Amino acid sequence: MGITADVLDDVRTQIDADPDALGGARNRLRLVRDASAGLYGRLRTYASGSLAAHTMINPVSDGDGGVVLDRRFYPALGPEGRDEPPFEIVAELCDLIGPLVREQYPNARIYTSKRGPKVTFGAPVNNQNPTVDLVVALTRKEGGGLWIPNLKKNTWEPSDPEGHVALLNSVGSSPRSIRRKVIRLAKAWNMQFVFPGVSSFQLSVWAHEFVEQGMGVPVGLHALFSGAASRLESHQATPDPLGVSANLKLLRPADDVRRRLRKAADALAEALENDTDESDVYAALNRVFWNYVDSEKSRGLAAAAQSLSRRQPVAAAALGLSGITATIPPTRSYGG
Repeated sequence: MGITADVLDDVRTQIDADPDALGGARNRLRLVRDASAGLYGRLRTYASGSLAAHTMINPVSDGDGGVVLDRRFYPALGPEGRDEPPFEIVAELCDLIGPLVREQYPNARIYTSKRGPKVTFGAPVNNQNPTVDLVVALTRKEGGGLWIPNLKKNTWEPSDPEGHVALLNSVGSSPRSIRRKVIRLAKAWNMQFVFPGVSSFQLSVWAHEFVEQGMGVPVGLHALFSGAASRLESHQATPDPLGVSANLKLLRPADDVRRRLRKAADALAEALENDTDESDVYAALNRVFWNYVDSEKSRGLAAAAQSLSRRQPVAAAALGLSGITATIPPTRSYGG
C-alpha cells in the first residue's frame, strides 16, 4: 500500500459515519416504513439511498425509503390512470404516520419534501439528528420501475429507486467494497464546496461506470474524477443506468463541475505519480481534500528536507519522528 492509499485511508477515518447515528437512522426509517402499514393499497416498502447502498458519511443526515402502492387499488392515480396528482395521497400518508411515530418520538414533526413525507424526530444521537424521507411510489403498468411524485409540480415521474440500490450492491464483495469507499470519498470531496455540484446518486452512478474490478481505492477515485470530467468536457449527459428516468442533472453549471472534477483528477494523478514522496502526496491531496488533509505537513516535511540538503542539523520531531528527542545530523556524500 502506497502513501496515497494511506492518506486516503486517514480521510475515510475522518468521514466515517458515526455508528450510533447510523443505527439510529436505520431504526427511524424502519419505524416510518412500519407506520405506513395501514395505508390502503400498500404493496411493500423499501430502503434506498446512501443508507441502503452503504455509502453514508458523517454527519448522518437522513434515511431514505419508500412505500409502494398497488396501482390496481388507485386506478385514477398517475399517468397510466386518470392522471390524478399525488398531493392528496401524500397528505393522507402524513396524517397516518404522524401519530404513530410520535408514540416513540413525541417531538417528531411531519412535513413534505419533493417526493413525499419528511419526518424530523427532535431526538439527537451524538449531536446528529437523522431525518427520514419516504417516497410515495406507484407501480407502473408498462415499463420498469415506479411512478414517484414531484410535489413541486404535483405530477408523477418515472424512477427505479429499488433497482438503483440493487445495481450498486450487485457486484462481488471485494469490488463492491472498493466502490463504496470511492463513493464515500467522492461525497466528502463534493460536500466541501459551499454549493456542491453533484448529487450523491450521480457520484454513485459514476463510480458504477468508471471504477473497474482490480482497481484499488486511489486508482478508482482517480478513475471516477477523470471519467466524469472527460464526459462533461465532451458535453455528454449521464443517463439513468436503468433507463427508467431522465438523464441525471448536475446541481451547478456544467463548466463549474467540470473544472472541479478535472482539478481533483489532476491532483490525484500527481499524488499517484509521486507515491513514495510523502510531502508531494500531502500537497497534492490537500487540493482534493482541503478539509481533511493538512497541507502544513507537506510544508514541514519539505522544510526539513531542505534543511538536510543544506547540511544543517534537524530535530527528529521535524521529520515526524514523535517521541525521539535527538538531533539528526545531515548526511554527507563521500569525500565531503
